[in-house]
Amino acid sequence: MTTSGRVVLVTGVSRDLGRRFAVAAAADPGVSKVVGVDVIPPRGDLADVSFVRADIRNPVIAKIIAKEDVDTVVHMSVIASPGTAGGRGTMKELNVIGTMQLLAACQRAAGLRHLVLKSTTTVYGASNRDPAMFREDMEPRRAPRSGYAKDVAEIEGYVRGFARRRPDVRVTQLRAANVIGPHISSPITSYFRLPVIPTVLGFDPRLQFLHEDDMIGVLRHAVTTDVAGTFNVAGDGILMLSQAVRRLQRATVALPGFMVGSLGSVLRSARVADFSPEQIGFLTYGRGVDTTRMRTMLGFEPTMTTAEAFDDFGATLAPTGGAATRVIDGLARVTGAELPPRPPELVGAPRG
Repeated sequence: MTTSGRVVLVTGVSRDLGRRFAVAAAADPGVSKVVGVDVIPPRGDLADVSFVRADIRNPVIAKIIAKEDVDTVVHMSVIASPGTAGGRGTMKELNVIGTMQLLAACQRAAGLRHLVLKSTTTVYGASNRDPAMFREDMEPRRAPRSGYAKDVAEIEGYVRGFARRRPDVRVTQLRAANVIGPHISSPITSYFRLPVIPTVLGFDPRLQFLHEDDMIGVLRHAVTTDVAGTFNVAGDGILMLSQAVRRLQRATVALPGFMVGSLGSVLRSARVADFSPEQIGFLTYGRGVDTTRMRTMLGFEPTMTTAEAFDDFGATLAPTGGAATRVIDGLARVTGAELPPRPPELVGAPRG
């Protein structure tokens, strides 16, 4: 069943994905108005979206929800990398405290009917004890103790508490696989943009991706369809990390896990890529999720498979050229390891 005339508030519209979703939602015939909220204005065109400059950590968000007669809230302002937030402390405050204030505002909004959370499969963690595929009713084998994964686990817990207090509100949690595409800037896309891709020696993790257009598509579907629950969202199939780098025709260098961590600290300090402990865990063990509920209950089908989404991202990357040699020489200096002086031979054939 689909209704019309919804008034949708979207958090996190200063980032490209949040802005693009808000614009897409405003064009939907089932939506009468979209209000975009963030602390800074977005760089791109907002079309018919009404922008309100506000911090969701501030109780003023409740006044905005009331003034605009918002009946649907889409929470997209959960930050994955401390570098974009100004440090881990600020990141946690934005993620957790911001969500708590937003939910407090939603609690008081008598007219609210639907809450959608853009969550992530990172909530399942990554370890050597993981099942082949995580279902939505499964818990992580190792509870996250820090970083983005811990933030998301806390956020989902607060959202579940809100759902118990407001049973009249439909709550939809979308646990998206790593979102990838030409316009996405994230820890995983920064990793694949490196001239030489460091891998964890002895491991070839399984990866799943969701194309950025399908992320926007599933959010639109969730907003305009009366379905509640928690859903894994990912493109069909998996890629092994070795297959992914082969498609990119990137050079790789295999390092022991502790050396990847040391390298990650350097790259993170230089703001080149984010190698948090959870990222290293993911690049060691990978992760797979079951998407049966996405199809049978949510009624959504991604337009791109995992491989197709990755190829669309990879098509925008420039060749590394001589940068690979310079990077490997730099790795040797940073890690103290005896690494090959030239890029390792690329594995496999060209993409396509």
